[in-house]
Amino acid sequence: MSVKITTVAKQLPKYYKKTEDIIPFVEFWMSGQDERFQRKVIKLFQNAGVDKRYSIMDPEDVFTKTTFEDKNDIYSKETVLLAEQAVKKALKKAQLDPKAIDYIITVSCTGIMIPSLDAYLINSLGLRQDVVRLPVTEMGCAAGVSGIIYAKNFLKANPNKRAIVVAVEAPTATFQLDDYSMVNVVSSAIFGDGAAAVILSSFENDQGPEIIDEAMYHFYDATHMMGFKLRNTGLQMILDKSVPETIANHFPNIVHPFLERNNKTISDVDHLIFHPGGKKIVQTVEDLFGSLGKNINDTKEVLRLYGNMSSATVLYVLERFMDRNLNQGDTGLMLSFGPGFSAQRTLLQW
Repeated sequence: MSVKITTVAKQLPKYYKKTEDIIPFVEFWMSGQDERFQRKVIKLFQNAGVDKRYSIMDPEDVFTKTTFEDKNDIYSKETVLLAEQAVKKALKKAQLDPKAIDYIITVSCTGIMIPSLDAYLINSLGLRQDVVRLPVTEMGCAAGVSGIIYAKNFLKANPNKRAIVVAVEAPTATFQLDDYSMVNVVSSAIFGDGAAAVILSSFENDQGPEIIDEAMYHFYDATHMMGFKLRNTGLQMILDKSVPETIANHFPNIVHPFLERNNKTISDVDHLIFHPGGKKIVQTVEDLFGSLGKNINDTKEVLRLYGNMSSATVLYVLERFMDRNLNQGDTGLMLSFGPGFSAQRTLLQW
């Protein structure tokens, strides 16, 4: 029995700024710092490969709502609204009623909610009372693909069912006003807020790319590389500068054995659906696959248009492929990385 991805829909927050319009805010933030450091930070924003960022908070709130309580209150309110809109879009695209969903997986790591996001969606969207829930937290950028993997395994065991994966992230709510470290600067330069919803199905007649295989890859002794530290001022980003190099070193073990067990090589893959972690990671991936005639243009374009939206970002890349009329038999490799450190992979066939 096959499991297919039938629909992907994205939803962006109401606030946004182009990078050129963010620079005055960065200059204000950096006003008490060394002038050379200020120039370095501004250049970093300008060269981050991100033209625009969306946010659940207006710029004034970013600089004034600085306690964990303030930011988490905004996160809780706004992410529910974003999730609702993303799910409604996905259901409309698929021409489905909310009660057609058997399994709901919500993923987010940029705030804390109990009850979790899915509980609110059951009420606001009128999902069935027996819908199966799975909230996924603390998996960071990898969680979008993780959610798809969990949904696929549920549907594989349950024919004629549908699942929805909802990824909602607001890295803006983790900004640390009094932290002038390069980690906080880099994360501020590359991250943005956004949401996406993905519908999967084990109905034989539903259309979409089939998930041929899926797997997780866990890096040993790398828990220090990425994550958040919980502080009174919120979630403080942890991002080790060795991430791109570490990914590059592990790429052969991440990609090739996974494809080999499906009797494929990288030359057999038509589409690379990769999470744009940041400019350096994108460059690392491009260096590895460019010589093989592969491109990650859609990954770069999503980074340029929206920034890194953590778990939701790879779903924006996936939507670009889903909205095209790809050839029957085309294969796609979807890949994202996250705290742990880990890589999540799925192999798709149209």
